[in-house]
Amino acid sequence: MATKTASDVLAFSKLIGVLKHLKRTGWVKREVDGPETVAGHMYRMALLAFLLNDGSVDRDRCIRMALVHDLGEAIVGDITPHCGVSDQDKYEREKAAMERIAELVPNEVGKELVELWQEYEKGETAEARAVKQLDKFDMMAQAHEYEQVEGKSGRLEEFFSTAPTAFTTEPFLSWSDQLKTARKKE
Repeated sequence: MATKTASDVLAFSKLIGVLKHLKRTGWVKREVDGPETVAGHMYRMALLAFLLNDGSVDRDRCIRMALVHDLGEAIVGDITPHCGVSDQDKYEREKAAMERIAELVPNEVGKELVELWQEYEKGETAEARAVKQLDKFDMMAQAHEYEQVEGKSGRLEEFFSTAPTAFTTEPFLSWSDQLKTARKKE
C-alpha cells in the first residue's frame, strides 16, 4: 500500500470537511430554513443503503458508493440542473475533482474512490441504479421533512414530480409509495 504523508491526510480531511458545511443548492434556492448539507445527504444515503440486504445488490458497495457519489462537490460545489452548467461540463468538472481528491489518499483508495464515482455516474450496474434511486428517495424524503417543518404541504412539489419514473425496483417503489401516502395525509 502506497502511504501518504500526514499533510496529505490533513489536506484530504480538510477537503472532505467542506461537505459538512456545503449546503445543497436546491434547498438554498428554495429558501428552506436550515438547508441540508452535502455531507448530511451522503450520510443518510449510506445509512439507507444498509437496508439493501435482500441480496439483489452488493450492499457494502452501495454504502461506499453513497458515501462517494457527491465527493467531488467538495471542490466544484453542488451543481444542479438549474445552475446553467451542461451535463458534460458538470461531469468533466466532477471527474477532475475526483482525480484531485484521489491524489491525496493511498493509490488503491484513490482508485476505488474514482471507480465508485464513475460507476455511479454511468448508472449501469445494479448497485449504481440502486444508489441513484436512493439519491432520489433521499431528496423526496428531505423535501417532505421541510414541508412538514414549515407547515406548507405542497410547497416543494417540484421535488416529487419525477417520482413516477424515478423508482424502478424494490424497495424503492414501496418506500416512495409510503412517502406519497404520508404526504397526502397532510
